[in-house]
Amino acid sequence: MKKLIFFFFLAITPIAQSQNTLLKSKIAQKAAALEQQVIQWRRDFHQHPELGNREFQTAEKIATYLKSIGIQVQTGVAKTGVVGLLKGGKPGPVVALRADMDALPVKERVNLPFASKAEGEYNNQKVAVMHACGHDTHVAMLMGTATILAELRKEIKGTVKFIFQPAEEGAPEGEEGGAELMVKEGVLENPKVDVIFGLHINAQTEVGKIKYRPKGTMASSDWFKIKVSGKQSHGATPWQGIDPIVTSSQIILGLQTIVSRNMALTENAAVVSVGQVNAGIRSNIIPEELNMSGTIRTLDSKAQDYIHSRVKQIATNIAESAGATAVVDITKKTLITYNDPSLTEKMVPTLESSAGKENVILTEAVTGAEDFSFYQDKIPGLFFFLGGMPKGKKAEEMPSHHTPDFYIDESGFVLGMKSMANLTIDYMDKASK
Repeated sequence: MKKLIFFFFLAITPIAQSQNTLLKSKIAQKAAALEQQVIQWRRDFHQHPELGNREFQTAEKIATYLKSIGIQVQTGVAKTGVVGLLKGGKPGPVVALRADMDALPVKERVNLPFASKAEGEYNNQKVAVMHACGHDTHVAMLMGTATILAELRKEIKGTVKFIFQPAEEGAPEGEEGGAELMVKEGVLENPKVDVIFGLHINAQTEVGKIKYRPKGTMASSDWFKIKVSGKQSHGATPWQGIDPIVTSSQIILGLQTIVSRNMALTENAAVVSVGQVNAGIRSNIIPEELNMSGTIRTLDSKAQDYIHSRVKQIATNIAESAGATAVVDITKKTLITYNDPSLTEKMVPTLESSAGKENVILTEAVTGAEDFSFYQDKIPGLFFFLGGMPKGKKAEEMPSHHTPDFYIDESGFVLGMKSMANLTIDYMDKASK
């Protein structure tokens, strides 16, 4: 009897493998057939960008389309988010796929027929608006992935939750938003999500290539504010006051020693940057007060806590030595984007089968931040980078993200759809065994 069971198992295993191979072949064909439609979607979103928590037209287009292909849709999640639910023909786990929708307050300088001329309001200021980070491509590719999986729903072993998320770049001042609010409003529940996958287009990675990293792959993002108070005086008689500008200059230099002298940089990267300094109203008046703000980036929670304590210690002690005072306020904004090691190891073969083993690259950590981390804080997740740089170009030649000249080669979209769809079916297939 045991021999019969053994031979039966051997017989059904190749059948299961061949079914999965056939399904992947269908995904590849459908992704190729959808390429022009996805490019058209992307160009429309690019030409009509919207800022965080204001993605009204974007959300409406997504929701209308998802409904048209038979996907159950929920709107108004975390302000303007759209969540689609696709139930497969067979029982299995719930897999979430995420794309972010928001644009940035950047004026486009790229000479494209679909370049953005849109304007919006950011923190009470009228600004130009541009998809300067590629979120338009993420939305278009996830719509394509949804199309593929909807057409194959009878063969899917589980449920897919499509998360179209607003405000990844941060909500407007005084508002909540982004992945943190989506999680708070229950996007990972009803049905409960088992695992989540996400990608980010990268303008410095060649089309056709994928980069990934287990564990900490993108940094936490914390914002700090330091208020330095001194004593106002005439610029001609500084000895009659306490100069908050000179004091703050010493604080800024002191903060730079945290990374260069206190951190084990061979283990984890870290960044402390001051990005804004405001003080004074006239050139001949030493002001009473100076306000500065900046960002802290870390890839390890212990390093994060240590840097926070050092920022406070350096600022307050230097101020005290000058007879001034410093008040430090640090806000944790984004968590470490942490790729679950077990999940990553399990799914890398899927990325390799999608792009070719030679095109899947283990990369270094990135000090940029991603609020995809809020999903990963609750469930296992894998976040990877998709090539968007034209072949033959060098990374240093390409404009970086968040700049007016940001540019993406659209020929990488097919791989994006294949990767997300293949991750979904492979995870479900492995979970069912």
